[in-house]
Amino acid sequence: MNASSSHPSFWRRVPLAFGAFFSALSDAAYAARVEKLSLPEVAPVAPVAPAPAPAPVHVPAPAPVILKEATPDAALQLLALLQREARLIDFTQENLGSHADADIGAAARVVHEGCAKVMREYFTIEAVRQEAEGSRIVLNEGFDSASVRLTGNVVGSAPFKGTLSHRGWRASSVRLPKLSEQHDAAILAPAEVEL
Repeated sequence: MNASSSHPSFWRRVPLAFGAFFSALSDAAYAARVEKLSLPEVAPVAPVAPAPAPAPVHVPAPAPVILKEATPDAALQLLALLQREARLIDFTQENLGSHADADIGAAARVVHEGCAKVMREYFTIEAVRQEAEGSRIVLNEGFDSASVRLTGNVVGSAPFKGTLSHRGWRASSVRLPKLSEQHDAAILAPAEVEL
Protein backbone atom coordinates (compact mmCIF):
# COMPACT_ATOMS: atom_id res chain seq x y z
CA MET A 1 0.00 0.00 0.00
CA ASN A 2 1.55 3.32 -1.02
CA ALA A 3 1.58 6.49 1.14
CA SER A 4 -0.89 8.37 -1.05
CA SER A 5 -3.58 5.69 -0.62
CA SER A 6 -3.05 5.17 3.17
CA HIS A 7 -3.40 8.87 4.15
CA PRO A 8 -6.32 11.06 3.06
CA SER A 9 -5.45 14.24 1.18
CA PHE A 10 -5.73 17.66 2.80
CA TRP A 11 -9.00 18.38 0.98
CA ARG A 12 -10.42 15.06 2.12
CA ARG A 13 -9.37 15.76 5.73
CA VAL A 14 -11.18 19.16 5.86
CA PRO A 15 -14.75 17.74 5.70
CA LEU A 16 -13.63 14.82 7.86
CA ALA A 17 -12.38 17.23 10.57
CA PHE A 18 -15.61 19.24 10.49
CA GLY A 19 -17.68 16.07 10.64
CA ALA A 20 -15.63 14.74 13.57
CA PHE A 21 -15.88 18.09 15.35
CA PHE A 22 -19.69 18.26 15.15
CA SER A 23 -20.10 14.54 15.89
CA ALA A 24 -17.94 14.89 19.01
CA LEU A 25 -20.08 17.82 20.15
CA SER A 26 -23.38 16.01 19.67
CA ASP A 27 -22.44 12.37 20.53
CA ALA A 28 -20.66 11.64 23.83
CA ALA A 29 -19.87 8.04 22.87
CA TYR A 30 -18.23 9.19 19.61
CA ALA A 31 -16.24 11.82 21.55
CA ALA A 32 -15.00 9.09 23.93
CA ARG A 33 -13.80 6.97 20.99
CA VAL A 34 -12.00 9.97 19.45
CA GLU A 35 -10.43 10.75 22.80
CA LYS A 36 -9.07 7.19 23.04
CA LEU A 37 -7.54 7.57 19.57
CA SER A 38 -5.70 10.73 20.58
CA LEU A 39 -4.23 9.34 23.82
CA PRO A 40 -0.63 8.12 23.51
CA GLU A 41 -0.06 4.46 24.15
CA VAL A 42 1.45 3.93 27.57
CA ALA A 43 3.06 0.82 28.95
CA PRO A 44 1.08 -0.64 31.83
CA VAL A 45 2.33 0.49 35.23
CA ALA A 46 2.36 -1.69 38.29
CA PRO A 47 -0.24 -0.53 40.81
CA VAL A 48 1.10 1.63 43.59
CA ALA A 49 -0.24 1.36 47.10
CA PRO A 50 -2.30 4.41 47.92
CA ALA A 51 -0.67 6.90 50.23
CA PRO A 52 -2.20 7.04 53.67
CA ALA A 53 -4.89 9.67 53.97
CA PRO A 54 -3.58 12.77 55.69
CA ALA A 55 -4.93 13.42 59.14
CA PRO A 56 -7.70 15.99 59.06
CA VAL A 57 -6.50 19.45 59.87
CA HIS A 58 -8.60 21.35 62.35
CA VAL A 59 -9.33 24.79 60.99
CA PRO A 60 -10.88 26.95 63.66
CA ALA A 61 -14.18 28.48 62.67
CA PRO A 62 -14.09 32.25 62.39
CA ALA A 63 -15.17 33.94 65.58
CA PRO A 64 -18.77 35.09 65.43
CA VAL A 65 -19.25 38.80 65.07
CA ILE A 66 -20.60 40.13 68.33
CA LEU A 67 -22.55 43.32 67.99
CA LYS A 68 -22.39 45.56 71.01
CA GLU A 69 -25.35 47.69 71.74
CA ALA A 70 -24.54 51.37 71.82
CA THR A 71 -26.33 53.30 74.48
CA PRO A 72 -27.43 56.73 73.35
CA ASP A 73 -26.19 58.47 76.49
CA ALA A 74 -22.72 59.35 75.15
CA ALA A 75 -24.17 60.65 71.85
CA LEU A 76 -26.78 62.69 73.72
CA GLN A 77 -24.11 64.02 76.08
CA LEU A 78 -22.01 65.14 73.10
CA LEU A 79 -25.02 66.85 71.52
CA ALA A 80 -25.66 68.66 74.82
CA LEU A 81 -22.02 69.83 74.95
CA LEU A 82 -22.20 71.07 71.34
CA GLN A 83 -25.41 72.93 72.16
CA ARG A 84 -23.95 74.48 75.31
CA GLU A 85 -20.69 75.65 73.73
CA ALA A 86 -21.68 76.19 70.09
CA ARG A 87 -25.48 76.50 70.04
CA LEU A 88 -25.33 73.77 67.36
CA ILE A 89 -28.89 72.53 67.81
CA ASP A 90 -30.23 76.11 67.73
CA PHE A 91 -28.27 76.72 64.52
CA THR A 92 -29.50 73.55 62.78
CA GLN A 93 -33.13 74.06 63.87
CA GLU A 94 -33.21 77.66 62.61
CA ASN A 95 -34.78 78.41 59.22
CA LEU A 96 -31.93 80.25 57.48
CA GLY A 97 -33.94 81.23 54.41
CA SER A 98 -34.94 84.61 55.85
CA HIS A 99 -31.44 85.58 57.07
CA ALA A 100 -28.79 87.45 55.09
CA ASP A 101 -25.65 85.55 54.12
CA ALA A 102 -23.56 87.86 56.32
CA ASP A 103 -25.73 86.99 59.37
CA ILE A 104 -25.45 83.25 58.57
CA GLY A 105 -21.67 83.60 58.21
CA ALA A 106 -21.41 85.37 61.59
CA ALA A 107 -23.52 82.64 63.24
CA ALA A 108 -21.48 79.91 61.56
CA ARG A 109 -18.30 81.45 63.01
CA VAL A 110 -19.76 81.18 66.54
CA VAL A 111 -20.86 77.57 65.90
CA HIS A 112 -17.45 76.69 64.46
CA GLU A 113 -15.54 78.16 67.40
CA GLY A 114 -17.80 76.42 69.94
CA CYS A 115 -17.57 73.04 68.16
CA ALA A 116 -13.78 73.35 67.98
CA LYS A 117 -13.69 74.08 71.73
CA VAL A 118 -15.72 70.93 72.50
CA MET A 119 -13.49 68.83 70.23
CA ARG A 120 -10.30 70.12 71.89
CA GLU A 121 -11.64 69.76 75.43
CA TYR A 122 -13.22 66.31 75.23
CA PHE A 123 -11.41 64.50 72.42
CA THR A 124 -7.91 63.93 71.07
CA ILE A 125 -8.31 63.76 67.29
CA GLU A 126 -5.49 62.51 65.04
CA ALA A 127 -5.18 61.92 61.31
CA VAL A 128 -5.51 58.27 60.22
CA ARG A 129 -2.82 58.71 57.52
CA GLN A 130 0.22 60.92 58.00
CA GLU A 131 0.91 61.58 54.30
CA ALA A 132 -0.19 64.89 52.78
CA GLU A 133 -3.51 64.89 50.94
CA GLY A 134 -2.89 64.58 47.22
CA SER A 135 0.17 62.35 47.64
CA ARG A 136 0.44 58.93 45.97
CA ILE A 137 0.36 55.98 48.40
CA VAL A 138 0.45 52.17 48.22
CA LEU A 139 -1.88 50.01 50.33
CA ASN A 140 -0.33 46.57 50.71
CA GLU A 141 -2.23 43.35 51.32
CA GLY A 142 -3.69 43.27 54.83
CA PHE A 143 -4.26 47.03 55.10
CA ASP A 144 -6.88 48.05 57.67
CA SER A 145 -10.07 48.43 55.65
CA ALA A 146 -11.83 49.95 58.67
CA SER A 147 -9.46 52.93 58.65
CA VAL A 148 -8.99 53.31 54.87
CA ARG A 149 -11.91 53.38 52.42
CA LEU A 150 -11.16 52.70 48.76
CA THR A 151 -13.05 54.88 46.29
CA GLY A 152 -13.11 55.19 42.51
CA ASN A 153 -12.45 52.20 40.25
CA VAL A 154 -11.74 49.46 42.82
CA VAL A 155 -10.72 46.33 40.89
CA GLY A 156 -8.56 43.38 41.89
CA SER A 157 -6.71 42.87 45.14
CA ALA A 158 -3.95 44.59 47.09
CA PRO A 159 -1.49 46.14 46.66
CA PHE A 160 -3.51 49.20 45.64
CA LYS A 161 -1.87 52.40 44.38
CA GLY A 162 -3.84 55.62 44.63
CA THR A 163 -4.04 59.25 45.63
CA LEU A 164 -4.84 60.17 49.23
CA SER A 165 -7.90 62.39 48.93
CA HIS A 166 -8.63 62.63 52.69
CA ARG A 167 -6.33 61.76 55.60
CA GLY A 168 -9.21 60.51 57.79
CA TRP A 169 -9.71 61.16 61.49
CA ARG A 170 -9.34 58.93 64.53
CA ALA A 171 -10.28 59.69 68.13
CA SER A 172 -7.27 58.55 70.16
CA SER A 173 -8.92 59.54 73.44
CA VAL A 174 -12.35 60.56 74.70
CA ARG A 175 -12.82 62.48 77.93
CA LEU A 176 -16.58 62.98 78.29
CA PRO A 177 -17.68 63.95 81.81
CA LYS A 178 -19.22 61.25 83.98
CA LEU A 179 -22.98 61.44 84.41
CA SER A 180 -24.92 60.85 87.60
CA GLU A 181 -27.62 58.18 87.51
CA GLN A 182 -30.29 60.83 87.95
CA HIS A 183 -29.11 62.83 84.93
CA ASP A 184 -31.53 62.66 81.98
CA ALA A 185 -29.23 62.61 78.95
CA ALA A 186 -32.20 63.14 76.63
CA ILE A 187 -32.48 66.76 77.85
CA LEU A 188 -29.96 68.33 75.50
CA ALA A 189 -30.64 71.87 76.67
CA PRO A 190 -33.17 72.76 79.35
CA ALA A 191 -35.85 75.27 78.52
CA GLU A 192 -35.02 78.70 79.86
CA VAL A 193 -37.58 80.85 81.63
CA GLU A 194 -36.58 84.43 82.39
CA LEU A 195 -38.26 85.92 85.48
